[in-house]
Amino acid sequence: MVNNRKKTLLLINPANKSGSGFIVNKDTRYQPLSLGIIAALTPPDWKVKIIDENFRNFRYYEADFVGFTAFSSTVSRAYELAKVYRDKGIPTVIGGIHASMCPDEAARFVDSVVIGEAETTWPTVIKDFENNNLQPIYKGALSDLIRSPKPKRELFHPGYIFASVQTTRGCPMNCDFCSVTAFNGSQYRYRPIEEVISEMKEIPQKNIFILDDNIVGNSIKAQTRAIELFKAMIDSGISKEWIGQASLNVADNEDVLKYAAKSGCRMLFIGIESEREDQLAGANKRLNVKMGVNSYDDVFRKMHKYGIAVIAGFIFGWENDTIERIDHRVKFTRDCLADSIQSTLLTPLPGTRLFERMKNEGRLVMNNFPDDWQHYGYESLVFNPTTMDRKEMQDYIFKVFDRVYEPSFLKRRMLRTWWRTGSFITAYWSYMSNWNYRSMAFGNIKKPKNWLLD
Repeated sequence: MVNNRKKTLLLINPANKSGSGFIVNKDTRYQPLSLGIIAALTPPDWKVKIIDENFRNFRYYEADFVGFTAFSSTVSRAYELAKVYRDKGIPTVIGGIHASMCPDEAARFVDSVVIGEAETTWPTVIKDFENNNLQPIYKGALSDLIRSPKPKRELFHPGYIFASVQTTRGCPMNCDFCSVTAFNGSQYRYRPIEEVISEMKEIPQKNIFILDDNIVGNSIKAQTRAIELFKAMIDSGISKEWIGQASLNVADNEDVLKYAAKSGCRMLFIGIESEREDQLAGANKRLNVKMGVNSYDDVFRKMHKYGIAVIAGFIFGWENDTIERIDHRVKFTRDCLADSIQSTLLTPLPGTRLFERMKNEGRLVMNNFPDDWQHYGYESLVFNPTTMDRKEMQDYIFKVFDRVYEPSFLKRRMLRTWWRTGSFITAYWSYMSNWNYRSMAFGNIKKPKNWLLD
């Protein structure tokens, strides 16, 4: 008798169980796009299921093959769940940015590790599995993003408010604290616009998060391509509202802002990081140094002119921070014209020059790996600073977050955004964004009902 049972591929998106960080709020959780792409690359004679701990705790599910993706802050959870299946003799594989930066570590906890982008390797992984010839390491090449598989969105949990989509990969900025360049390369690679539009048309959610690390790039070519994308979104009648990420040069060509707004852009995240040039220079944040800290509000004003709100990312806990510098940064965040403030602690992630330097200097305090990776989620100071006691600095940072996210000030900030952008909806998005970041800083606190997004 022929057994026609489909083989089952189980894909798991693990969550950091600390109850803090980006998964605190459903508004700041984003679909595990890589798992949707892996599902799309899997042959049709397989059954594919995703377990997503952003919404549901793990419950054992029978499978023939189990795959994981993980950030540094979630990888110890991935290893924990991998053991459940390995103990039953079920093969496991892991990919994603952490495993790509620490493949030797990952290989201790799973049967196979995929390094780099998986599009070029996953068909081989599946074929090898079917032939009982699974290899311990697979190395993916940077794909050209032409005819990229559309993720199987029907497998994503329906609770995601924002759908995720990616239109480019790569970043030449190579900041000291960022591992994007190491993972996705230093050249911008563009998906064909018609393929992006086709995918967007199939997205059921009204709201989109464009995952590109910098949607406007760093060249006239990149700006031109961004404008072409936005015009295509307008002409196609997609009618989505979206959030993306950019750099300070987003306002160099105001047509970028004009067409971004017309295509549905409500907010753009910009990594400001610091108001001090010595810290920016030390982190190789060259564009911010070149433009100068005095340019920040000029950029924000231009964005407001087109009804786009600014999410400004600031880092606290620089190696040379002092109480005076931290206080100055708090004042700067309150005085600048940004609409929403994302505050994170400096975190040396594996694969970055910052991590290698601190490791070599013996300054990493949270270094009992892999267990201590759970603290590498931007909410803990995991190294010894040069100017203050580590615990004193961390405690003081969380104390001053009360001023950054003072509820009455957030309301005033929202009114200012409404006045400057002329859009109540944009102002309300920025207001809820601030509350989300406040929750990330202080835990899952009660916040206003997000009735515009729910």
